[in-house]
Amino acid sequence: MKEWVYLPVKWLLHGLAYLPLGVLYVIADVIYFLLYYVVRYRRKVVYDNIRSSFPDMTEDEVRRTVKQFYLNFADYFVETVKLHHISDEEIKRRMEFVDIDIIDRLWDEGRSIVSYFSHCGNWEWATSITLHTRHRPPRDCEFAQVYRPLRNKFFDKYFLDLRSRFHSLSFPKSSVLRDLIRLRKDGKVSITGFMSDQKPSHGDVTHVLEFLNHPTAIITGTEQLARRLGMAVVYLDMEKISRGHYRITTRFMAEDASVTEPYTLTDMYARMLESTIRRNPAIWLWSHKRWKIPVTFADDNSYDKIKSSHSSNNP
Repeated sequence: MKEWVYLPVKWLLHGLAYLPLGVLYVIADVIYFLLYYVVRYRRKVVYDNIRSSFPDMTEDEVRRTVKQFYLNFADYFVETVKLHHISDEEIKRRMEFVDIDIIDRLWDEGRSIVSYFSHCGNWEWATSITLHTRHRPPRDCEFAQVYRPLRNKFFDKYFLDLRSRFHSLSFPKSSVLRDLIRLRKDGKVSITGFMSDQKPSHGDVTHVLEFLNHPTAIITGTEQLARRLGMAVVYLDMEKISRGHYRITTRFMAEDASVTEPYTLTDMYARMLESTIRRNPAIWLWSHKRWKIPVTFADDNSYDKIKSSHSSNNP
């Protein structure tokens, strides 16, 4: 579709970004009402996912969690729009980073880092991490996230612009290995975020584990890349403190992924993510059809595949 068709949308989004967050949260309340009561956006998916993940929840607890999820989702929307015109000072007040010195220590040792991340809280605001580390891009390090390009070119560019707001790079999934090798050749340490909590495509199911009361196929490519390049690995654990305030804790996973046992890091990530979700279930993206295609533990053949990859890349 021609770009001019989206000009009114562009003007609206940029106009909204100038509003204070207090006003935007009033808009978020309206969006929540529309999503939950009027449009009923994926309500059955959300209810089914939460019920099956937390069988001990009462129906009242499920309903409260679902409603809080939709309110968080509405907050995510207006907060993400605000990224275009939020000051460094304001977002530093709203985003707290704990144990971020782990990242600086690994960089001091010359290690680039893979960071496991998830669709919890406001993952777009996590790009402000660049304001908190001792090393700053692009002088002597780079921050990046892996993304899947959107079919809609307007919204693809919109989100790429948002994610570069604090000098962060975006690597398409198809070229991330080449991009990381290029950074290494340029002599720059980096940290690259991987959103590894979505389901792999059906043909890429290589590892199945117990996750939130389900046999769950999980992405293993993050671990395979980290092991191939011998990168350090951390988990960025996000929690919502209050409306418009988040905390991310850096959790160390491995100094050198290449010496870890097959799928150890993938399993660690799954356990850490589950702990994050159980702490506050409403902050995860429950509208994702995570368990649409059932899998069984018989589908798991990751050991052989990862072991083969490890052997071929580590003489």
